[in-house]
Amino acid sequence: MLKRSFKSKAFTMSFLLLILILIGGVIFSTRYPDDSQRTTVDVDRNAQVIVDLSIEIEAPQQTVWRIQTGIDQWPTWQKNVSQARLSGPLAVGSTFQWETHGLPIVSTIREVDPMRRIVWGGPAQGIEGVHVWTITPTSKGVVVHTTESWDGPPVAADPDGMRAALTSSLNAWLADLKTTAEAAN
Repeated sequence: MLKRSFKSKAFTMSFLLLILILIGGVIFSTRYPDDSQRTTVDVDRNAQVIVDLSIEIEAPQQTVWRIQTGIDQWPTWQKNVSQARLSGPLAVGSTFQWETHGLPIVSTIREVDPMRRIVWGGPAQGIEGVHVWTITPTSKGVVVHTTESWDGPPVAADPDGMRAALTSSLNAWLADLKTTAEAAN
């Protein structure tokens, strides 16, 4: 009787484990489809200003991702960000409020590919911006690539000045990210 009960419990546990694995596989494949099914968000390729920059960082991908996506901590390592607050999880549809160069901004997260890519965008003072960040592992650490597009009446009024301002801001952001990530390594 004891052997039969043990076999029955072992079978039940094995069956439940199999069900959990199957359910987990369905959930995982739904949340993280293979690359052929993945859609990516891009900057506005028709925008009047597009800035595209990269930097090599000698730090692990996880470290760079944690720092870059730790939005509430941005003011502690970015000279030009005076405040930042994520509302909700780091997920598509969540918003965050931040201020850079005295300009208050509300951005909406449009894509998250953990450890690899984050995209956000939104309007600020008549400028519609879309910002793409990718983190690619290398033998020495990572390459961080950022592309941002700006469009709208203020950009149309002074595209060269806006391009210069955005380039300067993104170069400072990348330099601060590099310094912070390499110091944390």
